[in-house]
Amino acid sequence: MHANPRILLTNDDGIDAEGIKVLERVARHLSDDVWIVAPAANQSGAGHRFTLGHELSAEQRDERTFAVTGTPADCAVVGCTHFAADRKVDIVLSGINHGQNLGDIIHCSGTAAGAREGALQGAIGIALSQAVDYENELPIDFAVSEAHALETIRSILAFATPGDVYFNVNFPFGSADTATGPRVVPHERFSRSLFKHYPSRNGGKFYITIPDPPGRVSEAADFHALTYDRAITVTPLSLRQYDEDAIAELSRHLANS
Repeated sequence: MHANPRILLTNDDGIDAEGIKVLERVARHLSDDVWIVAPAANQSGAGHRFTLGHELSAEQRDERTFAVTGTPADCAVVGCTHFAADRKVDIVLSGINHGQNLGDIIHCSGTAAGAREGALQGAIGIALSQAVDYENELPIDFAVSEAHALETIRSILAFATPGDVYFNVNFPFGSADTATGPRVVPHERFSRSLFKHYPSRNGGKFYITIPDPPGRVSEAADFHALTYDRAITVTPLSLRQYDEDAIAELSRHLANS
């Protein structure tokens, strides 16, 4: 990697969110070639959706900052293949998300999708999220991210190469000096989706949301490590979504049927 790598920042909370401003300050310690291409509006929960068949537009905020009327995946694509395309983007940092992205939630996370699309574009992709204390409805505090994001990203970059793996990082809520880690952990595979129908106070209306915390979780996975051990969690994720064991087992089954 270049001594002064090209870094693209995106997120799903929108270009004016506090988290991406924190991430920009962190990224500028790694390089002075930092580009920001992020959604013009909040795209939380957008997953890896592309805005296909509809025109998009971009507002240029400054020389290397663009607000796009699309999703995090749209932003990663247009950043890598258009706005910053005169040189290969080395690193895509997505976040810092307002709220944790743990377990199966990564499947719908726009934050994770920004990093995933960055990896698909040939960069090192890292998604970063700051945990929130939803139970007590405390306001988000980026103190842990501010204190530990740079060293965490540097540690990942010392290991990572472009390829089939991207990374999901979560910072615990609370004071920066009591955070532990980073700890490399798998993501929690919940026994059942946490998302449910939730009725609105407005008659005939409803939400799709996570109304309840998960039940029993593995002490070895990200949810427990972040929530109960206050660890900075790092989860390597694969772009290869097939299951090798299932391929072998299904092949034997079909051959014998």
